[in-house]
Amino acid sequence: MPPFRDPQLPFAKRIDDLLARLTLDEKTAFLHQFAPAVERLGIAAFRTGQEALHGVAWMGPATVFPQAVGLGATWNPELVRRVGEAVSKEVRAMRARDDRVGLNVWSPTVNLLRHPLWGRNEEGYSEDPELTSAIATAYTRGLRGDHPVYWRTAPVLKHWLAHNNETDRATSNASVRPRVLHEYDLRAFRETVEAGAVAGVMPAYNLVNGRPNHLSPYLRSELRTWTDDDLLVCSDAGAPSNLVDAEHYFDTHEEATAAALLAGVDSFTDHGTDSSQIVGRVGKAYAQGLLTEADIDTAVRRQLSVRFRLGEFDPHYDPHAGTGEFDTPAHRALAREAAEQAIVLLKNDDDLLPLAPGTRIAVVGLLADECKLDWYSGSLLHRSTPLEGLYERFGADRVEFAEGVDRVRLRTAAGAFLHVPAADAPEEVRGAEGALDPALLRGRTDLPPLTVDPVGTEFALVDWGEGVLTLRAPDGRYLSVAEDGFLRAAADQPGGWVVQETFRLAPHRSGHLLTHLGTGRQVRVAADGVKVAGAEDSGDVFEVITVERGEEAVARAAGQADVVVVVAGNDPHIGGRETEDRTTLRLPAHQQQLLGAARAANPHTVLVLTSAYPYAVDVARLPAVLWSAHGGQAAGTALARTLAGDVSPAGRLPQTWYASDADLPGLLDYDIIGSRQTYLYFEGTPLFPFGHGLSYASFAYAGLAARAEDGSVRVSCAVTNTGDRVADEVVQLYGRAVDPSVARPRRELLAHRRVTLAPGETAPLSFEVPLTALEFWDAAQGRRRLERGPYDLLLGASSEDIRLRTTVHLDGTPPAPRAARQRGLPAADFDEQCGAAVVDRTRTAGDAVTPAHGGTAELLFRACDFGTGVREVTAQVAGEGALEVSLDGGPVRAVLTLDTPTADCYAYTTLAVALVVDGVHDVRLRLRGPLRLAHVGFSG
Repeated sequence: MPPFRDPQLPFAKRIDDLLARLTLDEKTAFLHQFAPAVERLGIAAFRTGQEALHGVAWMGPATVFPQAVGLGATWNPELVRRVGEAVSKEVRAMRARDDRVGLNVWSPTVNLLRHPLWGRNEEGYSEDPELTSAIATAYTRGLRGDHPVYWRTAPVLKHWLAHNNETDRATSNASVRPRVLHEYDLRAFRETVEAGAVAGVMPAYNLVNGRPNHLSPYLRSELRTWTDDDLLVCSDAGAPSNLVDAEHYFDTHEEATAAALLAGVDSFTDHGTDSSQIVGRVGKAYAQGLLTEADIDTAVRRQLSVRFRLGEFDPHYDPHAGTGEFDTPAHRALAREAAEQAIVLLKNDDDLLPLAPGTRIAVVGLLADECKLDWYSGSLLHRSTPLEGLYERFGADRVEFAEGVDRVRLRTAAGAFLHVPAADAPEEVRGAEGALDPALLRGRTDLPPLTVDPVGTEFALVDWGEGVLTLRAPDGRYLSVAEDGFLRAAADQPGGWVVQETFRLAPHRSGHLLTHLGTGRQVRVAADGVKVAGAEDSGDVFEVITVERGEEAVARAAGQADVVVVVAGNDPHIGGRETEDRTTLRLPAHQQQLLGAARAANPHTVLVLTSAYPYAVDVARLPAVLWSAHGGQAAGTALARTLAGDVSPAGRLPQTWYASDADLPGLLDYDIIGSRQTYLYFEGTPLFPFGHGLSYASFAYAGLAARAEDGSVRVSCAVTNTGDRVADEVVQLYGRAVDPSVARPRRELLAHRRVTLAPGETAPLSFEVPLTALEFWDAAQGRRRLERGPYDLLLGASSEDIRLRTTVHLDGTPPAPRAARQRGLPAADFDEQCGAAVVDRTRTAGDAVTPAHGGTAELLFRACDFGTGVREVTAQVAGEGALEVSLDGGPVRAVLTLDTPTADCYAYTTLAVALVVDGVHDVRLRLRGPLRLAHVGFSG
């Protein structure tokens, strides 16, 4: 038996032996996502990457749990751990019958939900790093399993680092100052990795501080210092090629691939299953001396470490090899439990909810009979819509339904109508057979194209916002365009990487042009059917004949009921998804009209928002409002049970719900401190605050006690259910520095606990908060620091609903002035900035600062100590422009001018000019023109 097959040896020794047996070509081939088999050694093929964000995705039917943001809304790590456990068991069970299913799962997403317009809001857990890391840690522990040696699956965290925009995501730069980097963006990754159930990370497409994330120096300086485990860094799809093709960061792919590997990327996801491009690039980089065999070995070692932990080389010892749990009763019950715990009761005036027995209900709205999936969902094994859930719970005779679609016919200029021919073809569900890359799935061509006839087909038209429409045939199939360009009623739901089921109607002469958004082409009627026009051709003009407006049907149903439940929200494939950010917080106009019609017909209106992100909705005249992310296969049952009071809602908002678009910073403004983002810094009045959520019960808080000792703060209290039903309460502990020396959060989550209490029951709770949780990144010192002084501890039911408070005094270190004479001023270590962007000092490491738009920028450095005095100021600069230096808000004291542009933005030169100053002063630097500033020094 070769040593690498000996289960009695440590993994490290076995990997050493296997690496020595592999040839350079074999090792190079392992660097691609699809690593080939090495038959001479009996080594199987291996692929990185199995999507499993809230269930096994892309590989056909599987249990579908609530979206990740919904799991975040449970505020329940133990529940999420069980969800992760169920998902990983289904991964193993599915792999046993389909070897396309991988054990290296690319999940969870720990990007913080900094900006609610981010298209991928559904994938994250929270805007808060503490809550995000708690939920992510729980999910990864469930995915990993609890065996001390062998892992059930190997989770990879997405997306490293500071990634919250789809707009220009492959080329946009996130300017992240050191404080935001260390206190916010790195923190969720760090705490999850340190918990010990993470196999690796995936870098994001975007750049951070001017440098592509696939070259991030923080992979080495931060990530790999947090654990002794070998972490596998897997590139995002196509990102290695982006380094040259989109970002133009390198001139050649050989340079780019070598740089990414040296930065820490171990597995390259590029060109689908075709590994030849990456293998060829690595081979040429090696031949050019850009890489050594040792560099390749380092990356391969990390992949092999994961494979050994997954039990690949010890099939007889792998405790997970026989796992067959799939779609079990326990998994179905867990899906329902998770959906119930994710529901957030936002408003409940006059205790309209829960609904009384015998209530006549009208359930209306575009999502009232939908169970929507997203890009990272599996196919449904079971399906429960709000309508179905209410039928089941209240009885079909007590429930009326109106979807609220506009029913229309489309008439051509010749007087004929678009018509869906009868078809004798099997029903198909998109993705039911599974696909390694669902973006490659094609539309159906086995159905007849649309034609025209004198009567036509009545379509259900929905405007999902900003004029983006879907058209659905009476049999439930959506109009779609396949590769051949014909329109067919062919899709069970809108979906796909490029959605082929959306259209736009634009007024033209006496009618409208119908544009298919997937191809960007207009629709016309041809002799062989209805199709999209050629690139240079125009479409036909259609008259929209409205048979019934949606609000008319909604008003009829609402007027006949005791209570109307309006189910509104988003389709996860339309208007806010991967590749597409939202443009507004507002609810789409079509749905606002339906809500208005329901409310006008019946004041007892409950708004249920089912969405992947927050909305800004006028709730003043609505007595009750609930929110849930898309809740998976049991969403409808969970909602009905909540409305009936079978369970008391206890979900809590995982992010701030802002009142209007005016409250939002720019999508690409990552400086949460400077632009006062998230509940940590936002100073306005939100629609609903972070952590908000109501209950059908009431709770009393008492007995708050706190003391600091042995490196932590210990907090205790008692919570009593003062209501008349069993219910959960989410107890939230926040902290704030009372008198900070720099801008600190208004309050920040330190700990939380979700507890179940019977009526009258009291639960004693205790929290132990490490003092490190109250530290901040001291930019002046370049390290984390606990500041000496008083800290408020705030205990309550949300970030704004504080029930108890106390103050503790912590013995940290006092602030010290910057040692300007000794260390100078690294440009990115500013205290405040205006108009500045942090950029890359070199292609491999270091930061510089430049005006964000080539104009001017200001940097403020507080309390700079010049000691007994300096006589000269120097600046390391590149580009061209001028640097002005002033002190304490006074006039300009020195100007350093770079008149002749440097060779490129990385060719730094040192400028010097006289500056006489002593003592401690605030320093203000003003950059003019396309100047890059790396460092300011003082001497003399």
